Amino acid sequence: MSQQPFSTGLSKITNTFAPMIEQQLSGNGINMDQYSKQCVVAAISAINNALDMKGINWNDHSLDKNNITQILLTVASLKLNASASPREVYFQVRNVNVKVDGKDNWKKQIEMGIEGDGNDAILSNFGRNIEKVYPFWLVREGDHFEYPKFKGVEYEPPVWSPTGKGEVVRIVYPVLHKDKTIHYYIGEREDVAKNLIAHISNNLMNETFGFAENRFKATPDEKKKIDAKKLEVLKKAKELGLAALDDPELQKWISPAWTEFQSRESMIIRKIRNNIVKKIPKDFGSAFIEMIHSEATDADYSEVRREISENANQEIIDVEHRVVEEPPARSTRTEEKQADPTPPPQQEHPAHQESGQQELNLDQQHAAPASGPDSW
Repeated sequence: MSQQPFSTGLSKITNTFAPMIEQQLSGNGINMDQYSKQCVVAAISAINNALDMKGINWNDHSLDKNNITQILLTVASLKLNASASPREVYFQVRNVNVKVDGKDNWKKQIEMGIEGDGNDAILSNFGRNIEKVYPFWLVREGDHFEYPKFKGVEYEPPVWSPTGKGEVVRIVYPVLHKDKTIHYYIGEREDVAKNLIAHISNNLMNETFGFAENRFKATPDEKKKIDAKKLEVLKKAKELGLAALDDPELQKWISPAWTEFQSRESMIIRKIRNNIVKKIPKDFGSAFIEMIHSEATDADYSEVRREISENANQEIIDVEHRVVEEPPARSTRTEEKQADPTPPPQQEHPAHQESGQQELNLDQQHAAPASGPDSW
């Protein structure tokens, strides 16, 4: 009698999700290499830690497993390693209200964020005509810095003399292209104010300012008042810029990672880096990977997807069916001879496997001979 190999709960979860991710990537013409598999295993471990901190089990019915599948597809496609140091991606648990037939249905979803080093990894893997990404420059207030100069097509590189004094005011990315030219991509500290406003706007999503019990039950007049107040808050944040971090009224909609003294500077540096790397052209070689990258990094794209998911299926459309009486058919021998009694065969469409079409039972045993991530 053969003995079943020992399997931990985490390895069962890996053996549930990992083959599904590989199959979906293969269905989109993408071969999953060993490093992508390693990134998936690391992501599952990091997600497991995030769930443990909230006391959530993988078999919890309120946990949105379709959302986890989509995140693992993103991690595998963009090759983001949650175990890298510094880390390239992080995960956190978020409660999301998914409307079902007009009723509130709260789900626990995993939210993924790409760190500054994650964007560097994306740039190194998918940068268009990029051969090497050099270490970035942290230009501080006390440093001597001269911007690059152009004389026609001739290019003078920037000049930087670091002193290490003061706050970081800009970051420069020297990037070597395949034609052996070096381009210098620069991001400014003041541009991070746009990221802060987007962060505040995101945290205002469920805010009602006391005008209604919640935004889903607000009347049209209450919604107008809520929207007007949101515009007022965002206008104030825009006028203050990064000084909004110290405004007592606005701090209630800003996470501690932005406002706390010990983490504020690192957050600003990370946002400057992200702003630079996002602007550098990339070639993903696949429309599927490009779509996943846009969904993971483009705030506007994600906002549209979220609005669609939250507002879909809220109204029941009652379609009135009317029976149209047709004149009686004439049955003649000629028509009977011309009619084909056998209906034409319907064309079969291949079933496209979507992440939202699979019910996962993580307690079931799988047919795989080995149960650990190494076998995958």
